[in-house]
Amino acid sequence: MTDEADPRVNQWKTLDKDLARFSQLEAATAAIGKPVVATGIAFVFVVLCALFAFVLMGNQSGTLIIVAAAAFGAYMALNIGANDVANNMGPAVGAKVLTMGGALVIAVVFETLGALIAGGDVVSTISGGIVAPDAVADPDTFIWAMMSALIASALWLNLATWMGAPVSTTHSIVGGVMGAGIMAAGFGAVDWAKMSQIAASWVISPVMGGVVAALFLAFIKARINDVPDKIGAARRWVPALIGIMAGTFATYLALKGLKRLFDISLGNAALIGLVIGVLVTLVMRPIIIRQSEGLENRKKSLKKLFAVPLIMSAALLSFAHGANDVANAVGPLAAIVHAVQDQGTAAKVSIPLWVMTIGAFGISFGLLLFGPKLIRMVGQEITKLNPLRAYCVALSAAITVIFASWLGLPVSSTHIAVGGVFGVGFYREWHAERRARALNLQKGTPILPDERRRRKLVRRAHVLSIGAAWVVTVPMTAALSAVLFLVMNTVF
Repeated sequence: MTDEADPRVNQWKTLDKDLARFSQLEAATAAIGKPVVATGIAFVFVVLCALFAFVLMGNQSGTLIIVAAAAFGAYMALNIGANDVANNMGPAVGAKVLTMGGALVIAVVFETLGALIAGGDVVSTISGGIVAPDAVADPDTFIWAMMSALIASALWLNLATWMGAPVSTTHSIVGGVMGAGIMAAGFGAVDWAKMSQIAASWVISPVMGGVVAALFLAFIKARINDVPDKIGAARRWVPALIGIMAGTFATYLALKGLKRLFDISLGNAALIGLVIGVLVTLVMRPIIIRQSEGLENRKKSLKKLFAVPLIMSAALLSFAHGANDVANAVGPLAAIVHAVQDQGTAAKVSIPLWVMTIGAFGISFGLLLFGPKLIRMVGQEITKLNPLRAYCVALSAAITVIFASWLGLPVSSTHIAVGGVFGVGFYREWHAERRARALNLQKGTPILPDERRRRKLVRRAHVLSIGAAWVVTVPMTAALSAVLFLVMNTVF
């Protein structure tokens, strides 16, 4: 029998071809991820968005201003994708539930869907009342203020991504608007009470996120992880935890992600979440029982039961993020288009579909080209995550945003998510220290300082660097925006 006639030989040849194709795909992905290539692709995208705006506007008055704003809006969207989306995908990648490629695909799809389907069709151009609208009533002053805020926030996000610091895009825009507003109308134009609330959120957001994530991890360890019959406990509690996740995200999406499609109060959203949570709990109970059949009574077995819920939570967070944060990229652009075409200013403006499209695809391109760096930072470099811990982080992000909305606190989803990662890490440190002390008490031996240092499970360097980046975001973008406004208002 010849080699060609032997089916086993043909099978191996087919396998070799498939492996070769897979290697080519990996090589192509690695090539795209190189800084020079990624920067080149991003530059082409920005140019195409500018040309797209030029074709749509034609020879109208102010076309060049809109074209420039479209380019900077695309640049801002790229930086949001590179920096902010890591908060949604980092925990799942760090827990090894998703590969980097799988996370990028899910994030791109759901970020784009969230932006195009449920993205707000009306956006506040003065960033929620930071600057009094009548202070920048002159159209030219308003245009340069919005342009300055857009460029300043995009540059800061670019720098923060390069430094490996996940920062708030909302705070970046707020700082940009504040800086340009001060230069345009003085310090009296700024609502300093509102700014004090935002400054307080630098502490409130990560602390709330960390506490909620730590509480859920403590519950899982006490009720499932550290009991003798782990599989029996998982069958009892995991369906309820998944139901809580489903109900929370239903409430979250109703309040935040679907505001364009439905006008709903917090009470009605909570009721919807409660109903969905109960239904999902009932549906998941037999499924978890089937999945747990044959599993060993070990902690490692429990991780498999949280894998699918974690992937679902990452996708839903991406959808909600695309629906909400696309306005950070295109809000100033929409304001500039409105000011140029209508020769007037407004506290709120509608977002044209073409402007929303630039924001949606810009976030996706930014994620693909530059996102992996921050995804690794959030998911792998702050503390070690597994599916249980990552699940607590994702659930904490949704619950804390809902709770903060109920209280009327201007919190940052970025700070909450990263705070959740810090929370589970510090809880693990505390729990390990507690167990070590109990064990040493039984043995009658003290804990040595060197042993205590070895149990540090959160990298302190990242705590300090990320915290510093959060604190300086608003003043940094404000200062940069003020300088840009002064230059543009003088030159043009």
